[in-house]
Amino acid sequence: MTDSIRILMCPPHHYDVDYVINPWMEGNIHRSSRDRAETQWEGLYNILKDRAIVDLVEPEKGWPDMVFTANAGLVLGTNVVLSRFYHPERQGEEPHFKRWFEKNGFTVHELPKDLPFEGAGDALLDREGRWLWAGYGFRSELDSHPYLAKWLDIEVLSLQLVDDRFYHLDTCFCPLANGYLLYYPPAFDFYSNRLIEMRVPAEKRIAIDEPDAVNFACNAVNVNDVVVMNQTSDDLKARLAEVGFTVIETPLNEFLKAGGAAKCLTLRTTEPIACDVGATDSIVSKTLTLQGHLLDAGIINRALDLIVEGGGSFKVQNFDLGAQRQSTSSAEVHVSAPSSAVMEEIVAQLIDLGAVSLPEDERDAQLEPVVQAGVAPDDFYVTTIYPTEVRMNGQWVRVHNQRMDGAIAVRETENGLVAQCKILRDLELGEKVVVNIAGIRTVRKPESREQRGSQEFSFMSAGVSSERRVELVVEQVAWELRRIRDRGGKVVVTAGPVVIHTGGAEHLSWLIREGYIQGLLGGNAIAVHDIEQSMLGTSLGVDMKRGVAVRGGHRHHLNVINTIRRHGSIANAVEAGIITNGVMYECVKHDVPFVLAGSIRDDGPLPDTEMDLIKAQVQYARVIENTDMILMLSTMLHSIGVGNMTPSGVKMVCVDINPAVVTKLSDRGSVESTGVVTDVGLFLSLLVKQLERLTSPLAV
Repeated sequence: MTDSIRILMCPPHHYDVDYVINPWMEGNIHRSSRDRAETQWEGLYNILKDRAIVDLVEPEKGWPDMVFTANAGLVLGTNVVLSRFYHPERQGEEPHFKRWFEKNGFTVHELPKDLPFEGAGDALLDREGRWLWAGYGFRSELDSHPYLAKWLDIEVLSLQLVDDRFYHLDTCFCPLANGYLLYYPPAFDFYSNRLIEMRVPAEKRIAIDEPDAVNFACNAVNVNDVVVMNQTSDDLKARLAEVGFTVIETPLNEFLKAGGAAKCLTLRTTEPIACDVGATDSIVSKTLTLQGHLLDAGIINRALDLIVEGGGSFKVQNFDLGAQRQSTSSAEVHVSAPSSAVMEEIVAQLIDLGAVSLPEDERDAQLEPVVQAGVAPDDFYVTTIYPTEVRMNGQWVRVHNQRMDGAIAVRETENGLVAQCKILRDLELGEKVVVNIAGIRTVRKPESREQRGSQEFSFMSAGVSSERRVELVVEQVAWELRRIRDRGGKVVVTAGPVVIHTGGAEHLSWLIREGYIQGLLGGNAIAVHDIEQSMLGTSLGVDMKRGVAVRGGHRHHLNVINTIRRHGSIANAVEAGIITNGVMYECVKHDVPFVLAGSIRDDGPLPDTEMDLIKAQVQYARVIENTDMILMLSTMLHSIGVGNMTPSGVKMVCVDINPAVVTKLSDRGSVESTGVVTDVGLFLSLLVKQLERLTSPLAV
C-alpha cells in the first residue's frame, strides 16, 4: 500500500440507473443488478486498498450516482473545487460531498450556480503535477477553467470533447505515471488533438482504438506502475506492458450501464504538485452584439451553434426581442474560447453573420505593410462574398471589389484611404493589408442573413462511393511498373487533388521515393493540398486523420500558398525545412521533375505554377517525352490535356471514381489504355502493397 496516495469511494448501496443523462443510460433504466454492482465495486475496492488508502463517503438515498465520486469535485493539495452538476438529477449530491470535504479539512471553493463543472470527471492532473487537463463541451463549461487556474494555482489546458459517448474527459483520457498518456483521439476536436500532441511527446502517447474506448479502457485508475480498468484488449495490454505498466482488469459492466467505470468510481484526494507551476489559463473572452431578425431568421441559433462547434462557450447577457414581426431584435453574447487563435476563428464566422463589437470595444482595423509583392502578411483577414467594411481612423470604409478568398488591401489616395479585395498575387509593395479580425464587419440586409447555409465550405465533406474490385488490374499495373523501373524506363503521373483528399498522398510519395515515378503533372491544387497536409495535417481544411472539417480550415490552403510564395518556390520551402514530407517533398528530394499548370480558378497561385497555359503545355510535352507509362489519377482536365499530346504506344492507366471520366480518357483506340473505376486512394494503397510483395528485381 502507498500511504501517500488516498482515494475517495462511495459504496453503491443506492446505485441504479434511474434516469437518462448520457447515451450509455439509454435502454438501461432499472436494468442494473444491485447485487452484481456491489460485487464489482467490492472487487475494485479490494484492488485499490492494497495499493492506496481508500476513504469512504456515506451514500445518500435518492442520489444513485453518488457512487461516481470522481464527480464530487477536483482536489489539489488542501483545496477542492466543488462540482456544479449540469443535470438536475445530480445536483442534490453537491451538499453531501461538500460536507465530507469540509469535515476532512479541505478548503472548498464553489463556482457560480449557473456555471457547470463536474469535478475530476472533467479535470485530470498530469501525473507529474505540471498542469491540469480540463475538458468541456458536454458537462463542464469552458468559463469554469479560469476559476480552476486561480484557486488551484496551476496551468489549465482546455480540451473540447466532441463525441457524446465520451461526455466526461475521464472517459477517453487518462494521464499515466512518468508522463505517459492513454487516450482516444477521435473524442477530441482537431485543435485539442494538436494541443495534446504539442504537450505530450509521441513516444509517450498511447492512442487506443474504438473497441477499447467503448469498454472504457481510458476510464482507468493509475497507481504508480499499475493501471486498473474494466476491460482491455491483449494488444493494449501489451503496449502498456512495453512501457512498464501492469494492467489489472476487474469487471465493472454494471456501472457501464450508467456510463462509468473504474476512474468514475474513484476520486484521488492526493495529487502531485510540481514546485515550479503557477496559475495560467489561456481563456479569452469577448462580448459581441447581434442585430436583426434573430429568431425568425434563425440567426441567434446559428450564432450560438457556431460558438460551440467552434470550440467556445457563450452566455447571452442581454436579449432585446422585437415586439412586432417587422421589428428587429438585438442580443449581447459573451463568448469565451480556449485560446486567441480559436477566438479569432469564432469571431470571424460571427462577423459573417453580422456580429459587431460593443461600441466601447470598437477598434480600428490592424494594418501591416506588404513587404514582398504577391505575399500577404501573416494572419491576413480572408475575405468572404459578403459586403465588408473596415474601420480606419474611426470611420467605417466600404471594401471595393468584394470577392471570396482574397485579402483586403489599403492604400492612400487623393480622396483618402481606399480598401479593396485583392487576390494574393496582385498585392503590391506600398500597400497595407488588414490582419486579424479587429475593425471588420459585414453589411447585409437582415433578410439575406438567413440564406446563409452551413454548406459554405462543406463541399469536401461528401462521402466517397464504395470501391469496386480492382486487385487484378493492380497486379498487372504493379508488374509493369516494376519491369519499367528495373530496365530504367520512365513513368509519369498526372494527378488531381482528389489523390490527396482520399489519403493517397503517402502512397504516391512512396512510389516517387522508391523510383517508380519519373515525372509529375498536375495543377496548382494538388501541390497546394499536398503541402497543406504536410504542414497542417489537413487537405482543404479537412482533418486527414479524422475525415472531418476543422475550425478555420477554409483558410489553410491560402496560408500555405502565402508561405510558399514567401520562400519563392516549393524547392526553397523544402530546403528551408518548411515542407518535410509529401508528394512535392519527394519530387524535390529525388529530382523528379514536376509541372503545375494553372487555371482561372487557382488561388494564389504557388510560385511554381505556370499560369501561361501555352508555356505549361510545352513543359508538359517535355516531361512526357520517351515515357513508357502514364498514370492518370482522378483529374479529367489535366488527363485530357496529357492524353491529347501523348503518342500511341504509351501505356495509359486512368483511375477515377466516375465511370464516364474513365471511359472518355481510356477509350483511345489502343490496347495500351486501361480504365479503372474505383477510389484513387484505394487504388494507390493496393498498388503499393502489391509492389512491396514484388521484392526481387525482374530479369530483363
